Amino acid sequence: MYRFEADTLVAYAPAKLNLFLKVAGKRADGYHEIETVMQAIDLYDTLSFRQREDSRVSLKVLLTEPGAGSHEAVPSDENNLVMQAVKLLQEKSGQNGGLDITLIKRIPSQAGLGGGSSDAASTINALNRLWNLNLTLAERCQLAAQLGSDIPFFVTESPLASCSGKGERVEAEKSRKLHFVVVKPYSGLSTAEVYANCASSTFSHSAKDVAKSLHKPNLSDVESGLFYNSLEEPARELNQDVEQTLERLEQQPFLRTMMSGSGTACFGLCRSRRQAFCLAKKLQSMDFARVYVAQSRV
Repeated sequence: MYRFEADTLVAYAPAKLNLFLKVAGKRADGYHEIETVMQAIDLYDTLSFRQREDSRVSLKVLLTEPGAGSHEAVPSDENNLVMQAVKLLQEKSGQNGGLDITLIKRIPSQAGLGGGSSDAASTINALNRLWNLNLTLAERCQLAAQLGSDIPFFVTESPLASCSGKGERVEAEKSRKLHFVVVKPYSGLSTAEVYANCASSTFSHSAKDVAKSLHKPNLSDVESGLFYNSLEEPARELNQDVEQTLERLEQQPFLRTMMSGSGTACFGLCRSRRQAFCLAKKLQSMDFARVYVAQSRV
């Protein structure tokens, strides 16, 4: 979502949940072959882009709450994917105009929620508009894949999609209203470290099986065995907070519970928005993690 405010373009970058994630063998390029279902949710970062008269590009990061990240975890230099996306578009287009960028960070870092990837994707899409580059979706996805495996999903702005390859092959799926409670332990995990400790999966079901099952009239009928994340086992072993979080979620009457991406965020699928708020309040009272009520983008 984008809007203009005076001389500034504002973009909203959503988080995602992996409703399914199967990791196969390692590719020659160093990435892993994956198959996943990604669901965009209504937890957003906000980015503002204002053009400058000179060629300087600056990024200011504002954290909305303690524990959402840290200035070390959310850099404002070339280590931030936003700045990398700007540089890549400049090289692609020859555009050298300056920018003042403000990133309001609500999506927690090192959570498996795709916050950095979504920020980069929103930057690609926003600057395509702001600089009148007229890049096609395919061209933008190709650029996004150079920066990270989750970024093409966010560039497409699909609410729900099956993704494969290293994540660059994105197929939009029909979405429906789903309600979640997302729980992020105060600690984080390195995506690279989790993948390094993950074995190739022989799980029989596919991302398509999960995407199709979500449209059963009664969500209670969705097979629990379809919800699977290859990275959950190594994440549990690397970080006891993941183990504790999943155990606490499993004690509540969620329809399904699992970890998102490489963690540490975990989530429960709820029957209704009302149930989501009730269970979130109960989990918040335990004071062991940050708790968010979220619903799917449709």
